[in-house]
Amino acid sequence: MLGLKAGAMAQQVTDRLQYQPQVFEFYLTPEDFTPAGWANLEAQVARVQASGARIVFHHPMRYQDKRNELCVNQALHPAQYGFVMSTARRLIALSKQVDGLTLVHGGYNQKGYDFIGDWSSLAQAQAVVLGRMCELTAEAAGHVVFENSISPIWAFGDAALEAQLLALRLPLAYDISHAFIYLHGDNEALVASLKHLAPLIRHYHLVDSMGQTHDSLPLGQGRIDWARVLPVLNPGASSIYEINLSNQADCHEMLTSHAYLQQLAQRLS
Repeated sequence: MLGLKAGAMAQQVTDRLQYQPQVFEFYLTPEDFTPAGWANLEAQVARVQASGARIVFHHPMRYQDKRNELCVNQALHPAQYGFVMSTARRLIALSKQVDGLTLVHGGYNQKGYDFIGDWSSLAQAQAVVLGRMCELTAEAAGHVVFENSISPIWAFGDAALEAQLLALRLPLAYDISHAFIYLHGDNEALVASLKHLAPLIRHYHLVDSMGQTHDSLPLGQGRIDWARVLPVLNPGASSIYEINLSNQADCHEMLTSHAYLQQLAQRLS
């Protein structure tokens, strides 16, 4: 299926809709939660709904000058904690209305403010993340997924964490490049992780990488072995191409990635 990503700007939505995607992911910012921003978001959601595409809402990455880490310590950062949780719940409510998904990051990377350091240990911070995920999952009734990070707090490819996820049955969004980077470019380990977590995965971010930094390359331009990855993806999950664009109003790089994957699928069949 063709899955595309865009901000809530009308020009970007218009660009993506002309290609009739089956999945549409809205990449949101704090501005989308102002009265004017929310009114615009609702208008753009209505356009996408009319097209018949499945809608995914990507929770904002930042609040003011910090990333929205799910492990944020409420006692130390009450405003950020309030923003993280209230916006996640607001998007979950909207997801229920449109039968879509809200995507929440479990973490990001180790750059910038050290939210993990606000806890006594990585294990305690990770327990906070898992607890909040369980809380949101119970409230969401099938309308939330949690995306993996490069940070050790929420990294797919970590055997101990994956065992906890399987035990908790948390709904997952699997960013393939994030796992590949966390695993230092190891395709064998990436495929093993994808197979292991496949029953929990409801949404994928399809994006290539050299396996060193967050480079977000078009498919076929990095080192991910897509011929091995494609057969182990959960066929019941949705997906979008999360590629760096040279022009945010033109999703050309996403379309070339889709063509690459279609050609690969034909060869494999």
